[in-house]
Amino acid sequence: MSISILTIAAIIILLPGAGYALYKERSRTSMFLFAVLTTTAMLELFDMLSIVSPVDAFFWKKCALITESLLPPFWILCSVTFARQAGPWKMGLGLKFFVAFTFLFPALAQKLPLNLFLYAPDFPAERLLFLGDVGFYFYIGIMACLVFALVNFEVTLTNASPDALAKIKYEIIGLATILTVQVFYYSQALLYRSINMNYLPLRSFMYLVAATLIAYSLAYRRGDAHIQVSRQVAFKSIVLLAVGVYLVMLGLLGEGMQHFGVSFPRTVTVSLAFLGGIGLLLLMLSERVRREVKVSLHKNFYQHKHDYRTQWIRFTEQLSTSRSGDELLRRILAAYCDIFGITGSALYLYEENRGGYCKLAEHEIKLPETILRADNTLISFMTEFTWVISINEEVPDIRPEDARFFSENLISFVVPIFDGKRLEGFITLGPPVNRNETYIYEDYDLMKTIARQASLAILHQRLSDQISHAREIEAIGNVATFVAHDLKNLVSSLSLIVENAVRYIHNEDFQKDMLTSLGNTVDKMQKLIGRLRNLGEQDQINQQKVNLLELADKTAQTLIGNNITVSGTPEIIRVDENEIQKVILNLLMNAIEASAPNEPVAIEVGRSEFPFIRVIDKGCGMSARFVRSDAFKPFRTTKKKGLGIGLYQCRQIVEAHGGRIQINSEEGHGSIFTVIFSNSAPSENEAA
Repeated sequence: MSISILTIAAIIILLPGAGYALYKERSRTSMFLFAVLTTTAMLELFDMLSIVSPVDAFFWKKCALITESLLPPFWILCSVTFARQAGPWKMGLGLKFFVAFTFLFPALAQKLPLNLFLYAPDFPAERLLFLGDVGFYFYIGIMACLVFALVNFEVTLTNASPDALAKIKYEIIGLATILTVQVFYYSQALLYRSINMNYLPLRSFMYLVAATLIAYSLAYRRGDAHIQVSRQVAFKSIVLLAVGVYLVMLGLLGEGMQHFGVSFPRTVTVSLAFLGGIGLLLLMLSERVRREVKVSLHKNFYQHKHDYRTQWIRFTEQLSTSRSGDELLRRILAAYCDIFGITGSALYLYEENRGGYCKLAEHEIKLPETILRADNTLISFMTEFTWVISINEEVPDIRPEDARFFSENLISFVVPIFDGKRLEGFITLGPPVNRNETYIYEDYDLMKTIARQASLAILHQRLSDQISHAREIEAIGNVATFVAHDLKNLVSSLSLIVENAVRYIHNEDFQKDMLTSLGNTVDKMQKLIGRLRNLGEQDQINQQKVNLLELADKTAQTLIGNNITVSGTPEIIRVDENEIQKVILNLLMNAIEASAPNEPVAIEVGRSEFPFIRVIDKGCGMSARFVRSDAFKPFRTTKKKGLGIGLYQCRQIVEAHGGRIQINSEEGHGSIFTVIFSNSAPSENEAA
């Protein structure tokens, strides 16, 4: 009694749902959905009648068998059309053959007697029907078709956008539930070579749930969902189908061994299984087979040949992750080969220094080195018409000797690359992987579109290279500027010595000081030359214990003849003596140049919170705005002949030692520069 109630309830929902689907939308999708739901409902009805009517049990079971035979074609047609994108619907030769093959099931069910499929001495008292040989292979075919339909529904679900998924999720879950229950039902029959009708209540209950979901989706779904299946997903589905066929063949091979018995060696069976697996793997990895499958998918299932969204995303990702110009060019060529199924490609760009278009990169192809001049007929033709040239098509405007170069090297297409209206270069594409593939306007449009993107990427890479080169030149210029500044300070020191030598050359103390200063200046120049010789290497700070008071006094002595006073306490810290002396010398030179002749300049060395060196002058001073905004910026100066490098270099050196420079200045009243060593070791006076 429970069987009848559940089955009748499932039929009551399935049949009206099928009718409402056809009423709501008159389309092939609704027609096939109506057929699937009606067939499922009728199968439930006939199976129920075979149990509750013992007298006519085998008559109703024959009706159920015929109904089951209609499941493969209806489910397949429903699965390939359900919620798919609208447009001209066509089936390729392979799919047409497959669907036509599924109509053999109802033909066999009608022509052959029931006892070839099923036999059951105690049915329906014993709800178990045993499968004959015909029935076993009959249900293998049905289950394979149902699995194929289930995979198609999974593909539809995978490619659905969030909006489309919200519209179809209940309906597709309901259909998948019905399919899954049927696959389970027939897989149990094949596993035990018998149909267990005790599963009928379970089947009816699940149909009731699934029909409820479908009815809810049909009644309350807003709008229509049209899903375009990704070519990658479709290709993976074909791979899974091939693997499934291989596994089914293994099962049939195992079934066949039972008939041969021990006379058929087991090692031969295992060897055949492995050989079949190797053959399948070779087919899956064959570029030619993969290309033929993709072309077949385009011809039979899609309005457009290429999946533009996927191709564009993949191409831009390849360009954006290129780490060098050569890698960028190779990736462009590899993308053309992958998208259009080409065995190899080469890129030619205009090189002004060579006076023509030269080969700069190639991928899976070897072309001779040649230069195509701007007056070449092929170049002139592309410049005028901007067309993709197919070598197989006769182009009368191209000289035979120019066309011969491409025919001799098996080049199929030439794709121009434009930068605006200027022909920047072109890409040559070798033979197709599939020699029978037909290229149409859609391929040519995509070739040109990718060429535009490639042109921008190449231009961007060239600009990046130019910027890098300009930065290298700028870096060399900056180094030269710093060197010129250091030389300027050294020359200024020598100039002061020369000026004072006129008056004090006969003074023995002056002579000694002059020789010392000259020796120090020569030593600094030699070190400066050494730095230029090691240009590009990282400068190392050679820290050692230095008495700041002694260093300030030694630096002041190099500027003999000037009114410089040194005072303070002997603060000993760890610094690079040469670098800090450079800072002191620069501050002293600035103070002397900003002051009137023989005006005193003072150096103080001491410690407040941290050790410091202070240079004080009574010169022209600087404005508050200049101190605040421009004092430490390179190439900014208040001196007529200054380079604007000194203070910037001083700050770089001091900050490298963990210190800082403070400026107190007032126009017309002088300046005070204080170098504070806030990151140095305590003086030995404090340590003691």
